[in-house]
Amino acid sequence: MALGEKTSFDSWNEPPSSGMRRGACPTLVAPMQTGDGLLARLRPDGGILSAKQFIQLTDAAQRHGNGIVEVTSRGSLQIRGLRTETFKGLAADLAAAGISVPSGPSIELSPLHGLCANEIGDPAEVEALLRANFAAELLSPNLAPKLSILIDGGGICGIDEVSGDIRVTAIDHGVWQVAINGNRQSAQTLATGCATVAVAAVGRLLHLLLSLGRHTRCRAIEQESLLSAFPLMDMVKKTKASGDRDPPVGTLALKNGSVALCLRLRFGQIRAKELVPFLRFANDLGATEVRPGPGRAFFLVGLTPQSALALSKIAPEYGLSADQDDPSMHIAACAGAGACASAHYHTKTRAERTVETAPELLDGSMVVHFSGCAKGCAHPHRGLSIVGALDGYQLILDGQARDIPDAQIAGGDIDSAIERLARLVKNERQAGESAAACLRRVGKADIIKALRQG
Repeated sequence: MALGEKTSFDSWNEPPSSGMRRGACPTLVAPMQTGDGLLARLRPDGGILSAKQFIQLTDAAQRHGNGIVEVTSRGSLQIRGLRTETFKGLAADLAAAGISVPSGPSIELSPLHGLCANEIGDPAEVEALLRANFAAELLSPNLAPKLSILIDGGGICGIDEVSGDIRVTAIDHGVWQVAINGNRQSAQTLATGCATVAVAAVGRLLHLLLSLGRHTRCRAIEQESLLSAFPLMDMVKKTKASGDRDPPVGTLALKNGSVALCLRLRFGQIRAKELVPFLRFANDLGATEVRPGPGRAFFLVGLTPQSALALSKIAPEYGLSADQDDPSMHIAACAGAGACASAHYHTKTRAERTVETAPELLDGSMVVHFSGCAKGCAHPHRGLSIVGALDGYQLILDGQARDIPDAQIAGGDIDSAIERLARLVKNERQAGESAAACLRRVGKADIIKALRQG
């Protein structure tokens, strides 16, 4: 399950589509100002770094930023705490390390492409065709900065739950399906065919977006325009995914006989001083590649079963987890006070305490979001949000950090409030009911009343 994709209170109220727009996408060339300095987001060519390159990237994050490295819920890398005088040095160091970051919109491939045993299509081939045939369109400044193109080879470690403007998915050997505006289940199917046909369909979409105006996203395309570009789209049968294909935390056998180890960053962040020694140990044990993936995870590729087991055992010492049932995986936490000037509290401290004292809230049915301020950088989606404020905390039972709070909580009462909420779930939950379902059934009014009564 990708953190933040399938784990919200999905049946209370759907967020407006505009809620996902957060301005221009931060890049190495144009980083974004945040409370802890400049933020640079990058996706390496093919989504692949050598183990040595990832060590070099992490070292560079320490030299030029505040040492915090993140893997986003979509599998991009983020480097925090850069300054105006240092971000160019970061870009130079990454270039010297041979790390290539393609220009233009993000093209996201299924993380284990080319290696997954049951993959039925080659995403790298489709990406190469797309870049060769539509280079000018992809580099147009009129494309939306956050336009996303997803290419999924159909293997076990796919990207079904990642939403995108344009998605190309292998549905059989040599057959690809093109859809827009959503994840695998919700996206609207437009065309099906071989790789050449699929790439041509993506090209038509790019032309359509450019014709509709600067920075247009696929969600803004009207049905009439789609039918004009894809007159047979209503005849295309949508193919459903075969089961849960989210990246499994832990070990996975690859088709070349080696093993990949999937690790998640606890709370989505890690400091370079923790990550570098772990990566060096992994490199010594034979890891050849690092592939960031959805759900704030990354894959170490090229391991033996024995080396993967050794790394999974020591991972928790470095702020990483190879445990599929780790409750911290259902928490999103920003950098917090001490790392971000905008944050009003130490988010990681609150998150760790919640793991210990309120496990009932961490069953995977929702994201518990600890946000140091109302920006909500760590989780721009709906969830159970605890937001820092000048006068304490704001509790939002089902929403984004910037939403109107359901309750104001004094600074010294936040831990007990979270524990009371967990106790309410424990006492009120019916057989087989999730935490999110329990809170929906109880309702906001009774929840707030219970919190006030203590």
